[in-house]
Amino acid sequence: MAAAGAREAGPRGGAERRGLRLYFCGSIRGGREDRALYARIVRRLRRFGVVLTEHVAAAELDARGEEDAEGDRRIHERDLAWLQGADVVVAEVTQPSLGVGYELGRAVALNKEILCLFRPQCGRVLSAMIRGAADGSRFQVWDYEEAEVEAMLDRYFEADSPASVAIPSDPAARLNPD
Repeated sequence: MAAAGAREAGPRGGAERRGLRLYFCGSIRGGREDRALYARIVRRLRRFGVVLTEHVAAAELDARGEEDAEGDRRIHERDLAWLQGADVVVAEVTQPSLGVGYELGRAVALNKEILCLFRPQCGRVLSAMIRGAADGSRFQVWDYEEAEVEAMLDRYFEADSPASVAIPSDPAARLNPD
């Protein structure tokens, strides 16, 4: 089941959809169990624009995070600059992560268009601070199954009118909307 509702056209619709600056959020220090899934997401996001945070999917990046000679402050400043320049934020929120939650909070404050992807079959319950922020407009939370992640991203980014994006709760219907 996913939240999607009527709203004004955003940066996804029309001819602009292929030249987007995309900020992808995924757990790093919170756990790397979904790294292979992040790689699939980043590969698919490249169809719609430049992924500013491809490193989140890097195989060599472990739960210790990045090695930066200038430390965490440099990483924070760099990532905030990328976030400020992004058109759309896509976050895989199944693996709990303080960093992803922080990035989403900043993205909301910056009035970014946000898509959060969550796999309920993992046995976790998504934070109310994430699911509760969904407004069916600029901030959307979509539940999905891992096998359908590419189709979900295609549906989100290829919609000419964001209001036309309605995700049925039946997984088979999500993969075959027609």
